[in-house]
Amino acid sequence: MSTPALLVLALILDAALGEPKWLWSRLPHPAVLMGKVVKFLDQSLNSGENRRLKGGLAALGLVALGLVLGAVLALLGPVIEIIIAAILIAQRSLVDHVGAVASGLRKSLPAGRSAVAMIVSRDTATMTGPQAARSAIESGAENFSDGVIAPAFWFLIGGLPGLLVYKMVNTADSMIGYRNAQYEEFGKAAARLDDLLNLIPARLTGLMIALSSGQVKQWHAIVRDARQHRSPNAGWPEAAMARALDLALAGPRSYDGKMRDFAWVNATAQKGIGAHDIDACTTKLWQVWGIALAMTVALALIF
Repeated sequence: MSTPALLVLALILDAALGEPKWLWSRLPHPAVLMGKVVKFLDQSLNSGENRRLKGGLAALGLVALGLVLGAVLALLGPVIEIIIAAILIAQRSLVDHVGAVASGLRKSLPAGRSAVAMIVSRDTATMTGPQAARSAIESGAENFSDGVIAPAFWFLIGGLPGLLVYKMVNTADSMIGYRNAQYEEFGKAAARLDDLLNLIPARLTGLMIALSSGQVKQWHAIVRDARQHRSPNAGWPEAAMARALDLALAGPRSYDGKMRDFAWVNATAQKGIGAHDIDACTTKLWQVWGIALAMTVALALIF
């Protein structure tokens, strides 16, 4: 069975089942196991001198582990490859978590804040309703790239080893890729490698969102807004989603009690965002997922 055909089945399996609580309440999720590996490397190497070099070696070790583990697991056959790929692609769980913010906001503002705190790292305790909704939409756009399109892309490129390398590096970036005293040196290699691995998927995600919304003619504006983002990749799906939904995203937000004055994306559009806009975002995420599935089916037929 070709790699695109395996991916088609994995995408459908993930969309159908998501993250079954009955399973992951009994077994450790692969992402959790990856996190334990990163934590071990952090605790073992992130001290003393030459922390940038140690961080580089840790990143190389994660790549090697992903390659070897992926190659071994692939030997177990296509069924195992499909199951693992489905587990590591997060469309259903992403949409569920983003949609939970809309459900929470319809109940009360504290419920909306509680739901959005599950998917963002910014301060949520004093968020207004529009800020919570905006955060959910931004998270949905960014994590659609990181959690769906990028894993699928690297599975197509490198099979199960390519997918596991990506997830190892992405997990490391989420844990140690911070610009602070503890991780500025040690996490730099993982952060830069994650930027590299997401370079094409992020732009591809932005383009697919624009195509699904008839906003390709606004591509120059999407590019302009994406380049204002603090991340070299996250701005692309966010800028495309802002144009697709005709909303203003990003802007000032608080981290660790400190307000940061980030640039607005699609600044002149609507800022009074609510639960119905989150619903529109989740609908858009499924539409773009459908485009990705159709493209993968076409590749499966070709190959």
